[in-house]
Amino acid sequence: MIRFHLDENVDEAVARALRNRGIDVTTAGDANLLSAADEDHLAFALAERRVIATHDADFLRLHAAGTPHAGIVYCHTESRSIGQMVRSLVLIHECLTQEEMEGHIEWL
Repeated sequence: MIRFHLDENVDEAVARALRNRGIDVTTAGDANLLSAADEDHLAFALAERRVIATHDADFLRLHAAGTPHAGIVYCHTESRSIGQMVRSLVLIHECLTQEEMEGHIEWL
């Protein structure tokens, strides 16, 4: 099962909605990563085998540079409503495995 980690750019409402659906999710606050470097988020998520959901394009650059990660879901800022983002993450959770997400980017 996919577990998610939301960086601090993703609205807390997304985490609440995912938790209400029984999906395991951490936030930057949960992980004591507020204001942490993107590399720290990736290291945390990799160690925990969590897919990062973010609006931050810096994660795309880290992926391109070969930084290992457990998966990234990237959503350009304001391109999706909170509800659309939640529905997309639920779909990813239902259709993909953690193994399929490792080192992979899903674009919303």
